[in-house]
Order: sequence, then structure tokens, then C-alpha cells
Amino acid sequence: MSFVCSAIWTARPGQEETVRDALEKLSPASRAEPGNLYYQAHQNAEEPHVFRIFEVYVDEEAFAAHGASAHFARWALGQAIPALDTRERLFSETLEF
Repeated sequence: MSFVCSAIWTARPGQEETVRDALEKLSPASRAEPGNLYYQAHQNAEEPHVFRIFEVYVDEEAFAAHGASAHFARWALGQAIPALDTRERLFSETLEF
């Protein structure tokens, strides 16, 4: 089974570009992590202040390593998250059917 994180980031008014810029840098660095299987950010066309991030890791430990990475500290914790109004995360595991 793989570990999945589905996140919804809602930017504060006027902070959409700050969040988008951070995700533009965070995404390729996250995809390069050894435990990452998939990482894709989305921006809602009708609500451009809403961003969704779909992440899949080989296991929960790989997700924890992502959260401890230098690129996460710089682009997520240092830039995007301070520009958010809300941050939601849902966690699950894939079913291997």
C-alpha cells in the first residue's frame, strides 16, 4: 500500500501568486524525492485562491521525510503556508486491488 495526502490550500486574498510561486518550486523538488510516487498541484479555475495538492508516497515514512526536507521548509513552511487562510490535509492508503 502507498501513503496518500490530499491537501487543500486556500490563499489569503492577494496571496495567490505567492502560493503559486512556492508550488512551482516545491513540486519538482518533491517529485525528485526517493519515496515520492506522484505529486501534482492544481489551482481551481473558478476560485483561483484555492489550490489542491495530490501526493502519493511509498509509505508514511517517505511522507514524513518530505515534511522534513529542506525544500519543504523553504517553499511550503517558509513561503506558501504563511500566505494561506486555511490548510486542510486528508490522509489515506491505497487499496491494492
